[in-house]
Amino acid sequence: MELQVLQRVIAHIEEHLWEDKPYLLDNAALAKVAGLSVFHFLREFRAAAGLSAADYIRKRRISEIVKRMGEERPMSDIAFEYGFNSKEHFTRAFKKEHGVLPSAYKKAGCSLRLYEPLRLSPACVPPKVSLGYLEEISLTVYPFGDLHPPKCWNLYNTQRRSARLSGGRVVEDHGVMYFHKDTGRLDYFIGIPTKEAAGDREGTVELRFPGGLYAIFETPPATQHEFSAVIRDTWDYIREEWFPKSGYLRKDGYELETYTEASRTYTETIYIPIERKKEHG
Repeated sequence: MELQVLQRVIAHIEEHLWEDKPYLLDNAALAKVAGLSVFHFLREFRAAAGLSAADYIRKRRISEIVKRMGEERPMSDIAFEYGFNSKEHFTRAFKKEHGVLPSAYKKAGCSLRLYEPLRLSPACVPPKVSLGYLEEISLTVYPFGDLHPPKCWNLYNTQRRSARLSGGRVVEDHGVMYFHKDTGRLDYFIGIPTKEAAGDREGTVELRFPGGLYAIFETPPATQHEFSAVIRDTWDYIREEWFPKSGYLRKDGYELETYTEASRTYTETIYIPIERKKEHG
């Protein structure tokens, strides 16, 4: 789909996102905005956005509802304005998207990885990048298996697992991931340094995060609702910009994301083990 056409479709979706009028945002209406048949529109939108138009609209509506949860009125009223015809309908959609109930999120007041409008140009602010040798560190973490990482953080934060592990103190949280190249599986863990784990360790395991040479990426500061997009942009930058030009390769092993939820600063630091590319010739 041409960029100008995609921009027109996204603008139309954003203009009518809050209206409970299905005929404005159904596939036929969007195809008409794009000037394509429904068949070609569905195929080209998925290719451009990475998901169907219906899924895109659902994610965007849930994200906008989250931003308005602080209003002094029932959550169900806000959800109704965005096309969810019952509280139960919205609750099911929210839990499917984020892995936690909306009431648990609202009570915790934590950050949530939201889905912002499709960005049609690169991020303006790249992360701060440095290289460093890190010492081995022991981490006490909850294993989440192959659950999508944003949902892991949502569960971890809404259930206040950091405070449970630390005995109530504010400490830096560590998300640890390991990619199994043979199966394509990503295992994810979240926890804190073992030396800080003075509280309840039930359900945790201990991991040794190995020392060595790491590329270190610090995301630019963000607001609570921008945080997800900034993290996603940073990972895109790492994969598409930094590694192809850096002279380094990703080394097999654990990768790490760290930030402090309670600080409300909404920046995180990413650590990736690296090794120099071998020169041929």
